[in-house]
Amino acid sequence: MTGQNAYPLVDIRHLKEYFPINVGAFRTKPLKAVDDVSFTIMKGETLGLVGESGCGKTTVGRTVLQLYKPTAGEIWYDGKQIKTKKDLKEFRTKATMVFQDPYSSLNPRMTVMDIIAEPLDVHGLCSSKEQRRERVLELMDYVGLNSEHASRYAHEFSGGQRQRIGIARSLAVNPEFIVCDEPVSALDVSIQAQVINMFDELQDRLGLTYLFIAHDLLVVRHISDRIAVMYLGKMVELADADDIYDRPLHPYSKSLISAVPVPDPQVARANKRIVLTGDIPSPLNAPSGCPFRTRCPYATEVCAESMPEFTEVSKGHFVACHRTAEIN
Repeated sequence: MTGQNAYPLVDIRHLKEYFPINVGAFRTKPLKAVDDVSFTIMKGETLGLVGESGCGKTTVGRTVLQLYKPTAGEIWYDGKQIKTKKDLKEFRTKATMVFQDPYSSLNPRMTVMDIIAEPLDVHGLCSSKEQRRERVLELMDYVGLNSEHASRYAHEFSGGQRQRIGIARSLAVNPEFIVCDEPVSALDVSIQAQVINMFDELQDRLGLTYLFIAHDLLVVRHISDRIAVMYLGKMVELADADDIYDRPLHPYSKSLISAVPVPDPQVARANKRIVLTGDIPSPLNAPSGCPFRTRCPYATEVCAESMPEFTEVSKGHFVACHRTAEIN
């Protein structure tokens, strides 16, 4: 978790990721998966990124690590902009990713030893086979795997164990920043808790910084210092985790929070669920102005005319809505 001397480790400025889609003979149209997103992540912090499926969460994570080349915008890491191939190679030893699907993200032809050691081999971080083996066994110990697992293959493990292998691989280069792309969504609930607690322990032990992408708001609240809410490629709200739960300001955030199950039956009955009408629009044909206006109960003409600015309405609480003052 963040300390008093924390500083911005990751600084994303006006990030855009557009994919050209064929819409006819020799014609393409940009699918705006991420459209002008800006945020910072402090050293040692966990920033949770939430939203519906298809809102651009995963694309943000992959574009930050430049697995997708950004269409526009700037990516700054530790006070330095990532621009050249040399910058990117250096960045890749400090920033890694844990992928969503533990079944497809591991090579079935490689042993656990080779899977975890692959980043070490790529970046030439081990001078001997013995050093490589010791480092892999150390990483396996970090994530709760036994040394005898090293010679086995991925298909011999359960989903939770496979995700631990993926996490060990992400730690191989001794990174400072990890993008966690829905790392527990494919796991059983009981296993989810173990993996989330392990992320917490690794953060304390290794001083890690996370961008934690998920759609389960209870998981995000448990692990995050701050939470950002995305809708249709845009960031609509960003605040401290407790603040966004206790006082959501954007209509979309209000709807998401109202859907979170509460274990107390009396409180659950008293809560009013905000049900959105209609379907999420296609990013190929996004509405003019505010992207949420087609499903927003508070939308007016001004919402169709211009996209609201992402402004700080109170200390550390940012929201993009024309009518924030009126509806809260």
